[in-house]
Amino acid sequence: MKTPRLRKRPLAMLTAISLFPFALLSSNAYAECERGDLDTLYCDENGDMVADRPADESEWANPDTLIFAYTPVEDPAIYSDIWQPFIDHLSDVTRRDVRFFAVQSNAAQVEAMRSGRLHIAGFSTGPTPFAVNLAGAVPFALMGSDDGQFGYTLQLFTHVDSDIETLEDLKGKRVAHTSPTSNSGNLAPRALLPELGITPEEDYEVVYSGSHDQSMLGVVARDYDAAPVASEVVERMAARGLYDEEDVRLIFESDRFPTTSYNYAHNLHPDLVEKIEEAFFTFDFVGTELGDEFEGVEKFIPINYQDNWKVIRTIQAANGVSYTPENLE
Repeated sequence: MKTPRLRKRPLAMLTAISLFPFALLSSNAYAECERGDLDTLYCDENGDMVADRPADESEWANPDTLIFAYTPVEDPAIYSDIWQPFIDHLSDVTRRDVRFFAVQSNAAQVEAMRSGRLHIAGFSTGPTPFAVNLAGAVPFALMGSDDGQFGYTLQLFTHVDSDIETLEDLKGKRVAHTSPTSNSGNLAPRALLPELGITPEEDYEVVYSGSHDQSMLGVVARDYDAAPVASEVVERMAARGLYDEEDVRLIFESDRFPTTSYNYAHNLHPDLVEKIEEAFFTFDFVGTELGDEFEGVEKFIPINYQDNWKVIRTIQAANGVSYTPENLE
């Protein structure tokens, strides 16, 4: 049996820090070029809303060891094991050592890619535009089904024994949002619920739990009266027995959003990018822990940021979101 590469030595070099190292500049920094919302480190001459690969080939990164990170989760140790079959496949296809980096926050994950210490990453839906604009992330894949379907919904839960039956009943209550940059856990409810007659902050008190997991567990424990969460997260929690579905009641569900985006750093060598994409699009979920964890997912499917994240950018714009390190924090 192949020894998991990620356990060879710890990734102490990827210590999370709270602020972006703006001194880390490339030749594109402050250059006169088209860039849209992108940070001054990057250019977007072709107008696809993601950072162009540097024009100078000497700036193309081609590391012997690739660092991969999945979005922050409640128990990173579990996910390092779940992702191991894919890590092995990625290593075989790219012929590189690949290591899993368990991130502690969205800000730390974005900072790691911006500073060149993270090469491939799954960014949550809401933080994806921050990764694109602040870190030069290039979204290229999502988990989906064989027929090309993908996505998740915003679900709003309360405790089964609460007096909350409808959105109207949230007035005067204490509702757990996850984090400021989360799509389904914060931005989508702020954009969508007012159209349904309930306005966060005005009609109910917003408290931040820190994660979808904590929001859901807080509803079960009755620490919060209700919580908007991502359907894919609570489904996985229920499958692992982290809460009893009979303890909660669903009172609202949205249309579907794109789920976690998978990205490579904009400055990777094109030959390496080709191999990374090959690894994603040839990975077989069947019979793996990853396939068991993400029920209904059968493969990675190709996407692009400009089209597939339009609805998310619209929601964020409705919330007055600007893509700055301060807003990501």
